[in-house]
Amino acid sequence: MTLKTAVLGASGFAGGELIRILDDHDGFDLVHLGAHSHEGGTLADVHPQLRNGTRPLGAISAEVGPLDIAFLALPHGASAALGRELREQGVKVVDLGSDYRFDPQWRYGLPELFDVKDGSAVASPGCYPTAILLAIGPLVQAGVVSATGIVADCMSGVTGAGRSLKDELLFGEVAEGVRAYGIANHRHRAEIEMGLELLGATEAIVTFTPHLVPMQRGLLATVTTQLLTDDNPSEVLAAAYTEAPFVEVIDRPPQTRWTVGSNRALVAAFVDERQGVVIAQCAIDNLGKGAAGQAVQAANLMVGYDETEGLTTSGWMP
Repeated sequence: MTLKTAVLGASGFAGGELIRILDDHDGFDLVHLGAHSHEGGTLADVHPQLRNGTRPLGAISAEVGPLDIAFLALPHGASAALGRELREQGVKVVDLGSDYRFDPQWRYGLPELFDVKDGSAVASPGCYPTAILLAIGPLVQAGVVSATGIVADCMSGVTGAGRSLKDELLFGEVAEGVRAYGIANHRHRAEIEMGLELLGATEAIVTFTPHLVPMQRGLLATVTTQLLTDDNPSEVLAAAYTEAPFVEVIDRPPQTRWTVGSNRALVAAFVDERQGVVIAQCAIDNLGKGAAGQAVQAANLMVGYDETEGLTTSGWMP
């Protein structure tokens, strides 16, 4: 079974990563690449690193011919109408944006923690919520840690901010420095709290501080909260991810460079016995498990493919 597939939003970083993965996936046939700002051009104009660069870039529209599944890799706020139109046509949709993450009619696409099998519409989580929920979600679900008073400090490479031209993303502004942004009001905070409450927390309260670091890709989440039981957090995490092919629980602090180019998530947990807190960490590639890789993982499950199909690439290091 090969499914007619579109990537709408092909010119961005996540769109390019989707194309790279799907080109090596036997189950998805890329029949349309949509890109507003480069419509009429070719794939090589925006992603010269990808093969078959003469493929045309077309419109971002629900009227692009018969499709079985569409991946939406659009700016936040741009997927709502398009996703609805595609679903009305019977097309399965995976939205990498934020438009549908709070919509109960869409599956929340973090497959290790939420069921997406046989779904017709999946809202893929943000990169920060992905890492934070993988680090702490099973511990909250098991009642091992408190869901209130969670502190999440995260660092991400600049591709997490998208490809649009912004002064603060210029090389001269990013190189040789680290800065926090969205302090106390980042939109991912509500998504993180929603995810924890979907996992059974009566109330989730998260202090979330993201940082931009001078690297292209990679994300590290460090999550601290109160320990409530005598359970070993590492053992709880390992048990939770026994059947999760992309999550590995390790016994040392994970590094982002161990995950770059892959759909892997490396998780570790440590206990500060003096203060009675757990410090859980998760490293992912923000464009892999934090975006395109996770979207393809969810799509595999939606259509009945093996979860790992097309996603067995190891990380790139060095």
